Amino acid sequence: MIRSQIIATGSYLPNKVVSNFDLSKIVDTSDEWIIERTGIKNRHIAEDDQLTSDLALNACLKALKNAQIKAQDIEMIVLASTTPDLTFPATATILQKKLNANNAFAFDVQAVCSGFIYALNIADNFIRSGQVKNALVVGAETLSRIVDWKDRNTCILFGDGAGAVILQASTHKDSGIIASKLSSDGSLNDILKTSDGVSFSKKSGFIQMQGKEVFKHAVEKMVNCVNETLNLANLTISDIDYLVPHQANLRILKSVSQKLKLTDDQVIITLANQGNTSAASIPLALDFANQNNKFKKNDLLVLEALGGGLTWGSIIVRWC
Repeated sequence: MIRSQIIATGSYLPNKVVSNFDLSKIVDTSDEWIIERTGIKNRHIAEDDQLTSDLALNACLKALKNAQIKAQDIEMIVLASTTPDLTFPATATILQKKLNANNAFAFDVQAVCSGFIYALNIADNFIRSGQVKNALVVGAETLSRIVDWKDRNTCILFGDGAGAVILQASTHKDSGIIASKLSSDGSLNDILKTSDGVSFSKKSGFIQMQGKEVFKHAVEKMVNCVNETLNLANLTISDIDYLVPHQANLRILKSVSQKLKLTDDQVIITLANQGNTSAASIPLALDFANQNNKFKKNDLLVLEALGGGLTWGSIIVRWC
């Protein structure tokens, strides 16, 4: 039986940091107000000449170095992003060119904050089917380009960044991706969306969010999805070593972890100094924990996210 293992991680955050104090100078807010409601202190913002593919490139180079393989060894690139360089071609193909990953096929996935979970699931299925041995899965965002910096309810939340993992085929039955589950509900697309779009108004638009509705659905759906995915793998909550959630809002993360009866030490949280980086947040958190030696061999990780669409999903990984 072929199974896909995460053999390396990598991440990149732009050098420019915008603090809550910086935001208080442009909108009616304060450091205390933002921390109390979101848990966020700082967020990284891409420079004007930095593209989503540039952030992705830096994260991927680190992942490749950590995996000790070459870009030419990669056969598949899946890039999750809400903020592509261009409407087309896919940002994944732009990244492919920058990496000189000539032996890969490349495409984008758009599931907003759930994008990395969707992309990882897709790559896992290609590996399980025997079509691919090495896959590069990336989450990269320049959300600052679609934030309304006059809207204090949304501009305080989002940041830019990129994270990447390398999946590799393995016949080791006790490690790698064990189970996954993806879901969506288009009837809820109005509670988290952009104000415009290329087909709708020929503009990219700004992020719009009904915060209370998103909170309610995020907690309920992520908790249920984790339990459903555990059931698929014949596992229980007590088997979980770490939860690696989408970094949306500290109150959401704490509510989810409490309902799952996990301790604070079992939840990987990078939100305070990164903000919500949408599809980049889970691979950023994975790399942070990995580089800080949080994970041990055979630890059971649950990755989970919810984003606009609504889309949501979770993946169970046995760390190798």
